[in-house]
Amino acid sequence: MAGGPELPLEFARNSDDSDELAIVVREGAPLMPTYFAMLDTTDIGQARAMLAAREKTDPAHPEWIGSIPTGEGGTTDARVAAWLEQQAFDAVVWTALPPKFNHVEGQAPSPDEAVAFLAALSGSTRSAAEDYVRRVPAAIRTAYRIRFEQELQWTPLEAST
Repeated sequence: MAGGPELPLEFARNSDDSDELAIVVREGAPLMPTYFAMLDTTDIGQARAMLAAREKTDPAHPEWIGSIPTGEGGTTDARVAAWLEQQAFDAVVWTALPPKFNHVEGQAPSPDEAVAFLAALSGSTRSAAEDYVRRVPAAIRTAYRIRFEQELQWTPLEAST
């Protein structure tokens, strides 16, 4: 659902299991709208485990799942906390994966590197990466997305709301 907290987002994570650039929280990027979904649990530990399984996060990095309350090894975020105070929820979890590029955690690609990386993909790998970018809600207009639209013609699948 629309209406999540505004967070600094960018297409800045190349996972080990796919050749896409996933959108992640990247400090210093402009604030973008986020979306949320309800989980079928009332236990914060179970919610964290459910999100960790969905995102295939490394169990050695519990900080890659943010939560309020924090739970075991979780991280928090003042922007998410402020949003939560305005909601009818008593807890929240979110993906807190860092940027990653060239197999280096914490390293984000430059805009040129991001475009070159995606442009070099071919076949079904390229199709999957394009599909990922195009399915990100159109309201998330990051600097990299604008470059992808201009240079790769990867436009959003939905209209901006």
